[in-house]
This record gives sequence, structure tokens and C-alpha cells, in this order.
Amino acid sequence: MTPTTAIGKMAKSSLTMRGWRNVYGGRRLALAMARPPETITLPARGWRIDRRKALIAAAGLWAGFALMTWLVIAGRTGRFDHSGLLYWRTGVGLAPKGPRFLLETVRDLTSLGGVLLRNLVAIGAVAALLFLRLRREAVLLALTVAGAWIVEGLLKGLVGRPRPVIVPHLTQAAGASFPSGHAFNSAVVYIAIALAFATLSARQSVRLTIIGVAVVLSLAIAWTRVWLGVHFPSDVTAGWLGGGGWAFLAAALLQRPAAAAAESETAEKLDPTVH
Repeated sequence: MTPTTAIGKMAKSSLTMRGWRNVYGGRRLALAMARPPETITLPARGWRIDRRKALIAAAGLWAGFALMTWLVIAGRTGRFDHSGLLYWRTGVGLAPKGPRFLLETVRDLTSLGGVLLRNLVAIGAVAALLFLRLRREAVLLALTVAGAWIVEGLLKGLVGRPRPVIVPHLTQAAGASFPSGHAFNSAVVYIAIALAFATLSARQSVRLTIIGVAVVLSLAIAWTRVWLGVHFPSDVTAGWLGGGGWAFLAAALLQRPAAAAAESETAEKLDPTVH
């Protein structure tokens, strides 16, 4: 064997050993980085919302709605509505107060109560509840939102109030003014979602926090309609009271029908977590 041949074989052997070492080292690194799969325990059933408390909340909210409706029909909200609309405006042209970016922020916030976004949020919440195996809560949420469409349509025909013309409108809006559909449906969707996800915790403080956030968010959406000049303050007040009232009333009255529907064969077939 010539020196050149020996050197070539040694170099080839070295490269081969280095290759095996790299492969072996790569496997060791992969094993070191691997972690055992985590076990996540999902609740087979959520905690129930107290029906008695839900009925009390619904009764108080619907009483407020009835009072506001009577005040509007009796013509006793004129000063409240007029001052509420003008409070956010300034100058001869009644332009909105605050920096320019505030207008875009308010429009973004009001869009959360629009038909498209709020229904997308509701559909996403129903899907999330199904994947969390909270089928009863998913059915209850769907029934609450669907029922709200009927309830709102009936309430809109009570007064038939035209929209305000006191200040320029800063967004497009159509239909009757009382009660505010934005305020009503935002309260329904976001409070109903909060009630559904609140069943994940047995701690009352957690439940109240979740529901409180939904209340604040829906109130903020309702307020944007006054700021934008497309609703009287009494419109959004009544709308929010009615929407919140329906969310709590449905949580109390539709629990059993939702539970029965959740156990049906049709719900079993539609549940994405079963297949």
C-alpha cells in the first residue's frame, strides 16, 4: 500500500466516523429537547349558572327596560337625549370632541357590535365551547343569540322611533332608533359568552370577573352609538338593558332545553370532538 493510498483511506474513515458522530449527536439533541406530552383535563360538564340569581338579574334589567320605554313613549327623555348627544360635540359644525384618532377608535369599537363581527365572535365561542367539551353551554349560547334576533325584532316595533338629527351622523345607520340594536345585541352576545365561559370555574370571583368584563365591553359598544350621533342616549340605555335582560333570562330558562339538546343524537353527530 502506497503512502498516498493509506492517507486516503484514513481520511475516508475519519469522514465516516464524523458522519456517524453527527447523526448520533443529532439524535441525542432531539431526545434532549423532546418533552413528554402534557395531559390536559377538560371538564366533561361545566358548573351551572345559578338560575335564581340569573332570574333576579333578568328581572331587574327588564324592569329598567320597561321604565325607559315608558319614559320615551311619554316624551320625558328630551333633555336627557339632547344633552347626551351634544355633550360629545363642539363648535358651530358640531364636530366630535377629542383628537382625530379618537373617531377611528370609536368606529373600531362600534364595529364589535356590528352584525358581522359579533356573529363571528359568537360562532367562534360556540366552536371553542364544543372543543372544550362543554356541549350544553355551546347549545345554550347558540339558542340565546338566535332568540335575540326574534326578541329584538319584536322590541323594534314597539316604538318606531326615528333616528336623531340633532348632530351629524359619523357612521352609516338605518332602521328604527329605539331600542339600539347595537346595544341590545352586543349585550346579548358578550354577556352570554361570559356566562358560558364562567361555567369553567367554580370560584365566584372568577365568574364575576369574566361577566364584569363583558358588561364593561358591551356598555362601551353601546356608548359609541351616542358618540357617533346615530342613537339617542335613551335608545342605547334601553337596548343594553333589554339585551342584558335577555342574556340572563335565557341563561335561566333555556338551561334544561339546552342540556336536552346537547344529549341528542343530532348534537352527537355535529360535535367535532366526537369524530
